[in-house]
Amino acid sequence: MGVRAQTQLQEDKENGVSTIPLLTSFKMGRFNLSHRIVMPPLTRQRSYNNIPQPHAALYYSQRTTKGGLLITEATVVSESARGYKDTPGIWSKEQVEAWKPIVDAVHAKGGIFFCQIWHVGRASTYEYQPNGQAPVSSTSKQLMPQVLANATEPAKFSPPRRLRTDEIPLVINDFRVAARNAIEAGFDGVEIHGAHGYLLDQFMKDHINDRTDHYGGSLENRCRFALELVEAVANEIGADRVGIRLSPFATYLDSGDSNPTALGVYMAESLNKYGIVYCHMVEPRMKTAEESLECAETLLPMRKAFKGAFIVAGGYDKEDGNKAISENRTDLVAFGRLFLANPDLPRRFELDAPLTKHNRSTYCLSDPVVGYTDYSFLENTA
Repeated sequence: MGVRAQTQLQEDKENGVSTIPLLTSFKMGRFNLSHRIVMPPLTRQRSYNNIPQPHAALYYSQRTTKGGLLITEATVVSESARGYKDTPGIWSKEQVEAWKPIVDAVHAKGGIFFCQIWHVGRASTYEYQPNGQAPVSSTSKQLMPQVLANATEPAKFSPPRRLRTDEIPLVINDFRVAARNAIEAGFDGVEIHGAHGYLLDQFMKDHINDRTDHYGGSLENRCRFALELVEAVANEIGADRVGIRLSPFATYLDSGDSNPTALGVYMAESLNKYGIVYCHMVEPRMKTAEESLECAETLLPMRKAFKGAFIVAGGYDKEDGNKAISENRTDLVAFGRLFLANPDLPRRFELDAPLTKHNRSTYCLSDPVVGYTDYSFLENTA
């Protein structure tokens, strides 16, 4: 067992707290977490016309525990950052105001709430873009049709336009403003979405990035955009309120890389200079968004390289998560589908209670209740 985890387990044992590794406390920068179970970003597509809705307050508060960390569904930073129907935004005053009661509902139950800020890049179509323009990306290569979430027919994407070098600061500014808006809405911090084949990943991954300027070619150049963005957001709201999500091994949305371990380690080491509070990485076994595959690759080199709090995600169950904590392979573990279907997941883990199975067919319904706030609790109280 790692020294940090061992010390915390001993302290909690002396204080009469459960010694299940996932249920031990953890200090994440300025935030005192009561357990290691994180609710990760889960796109739900119920924010009609990109405006967060009142039903989201119930959804998030159902999954809130005192001292628990929750991260919002991916939230777009600008009108041109959109690529999916009814995903929330945080670029307008109306959106900021709509988020406030949702954040208040989480804080009322003692939760720590981060907003994941997002630009889809080429994973978009003309219909989502202002004036029907082309989506922007690191490249002009079109993304091939993909089956997304619970859809049956492959989604088609419009040909993107390569982002000009002089436009990159404008996109970085969109993230900076979104981060400031998130703090105004009451969020405790933001998570920059740098994973799963979206805009930042489109720059980082060499299977996509075919640029010849100083944002393409070498590993350092490909990561430049993401790191400049992290610096801008950290300068705007404070590094102690900033996290990032990365998926160096994932191939989702045609986002493979020829050396994902080198990419992950380079990013982990580079992020240290900005002092951000956490790095949230997706396990190599999650090559795609849905299926877990056995593989020899590991996040351990990134865990060792990054000096802040480390969060892992991707195919975890209770036993696997406890083992990851006890072996000091991570500080925190994100449970997506389990948290979706079990709003009281930490309590179920504590009591070793049965878990409800998620229903994939209701992931992205537009219904404000079905597959959203109607998953059952162990008791009849939320």
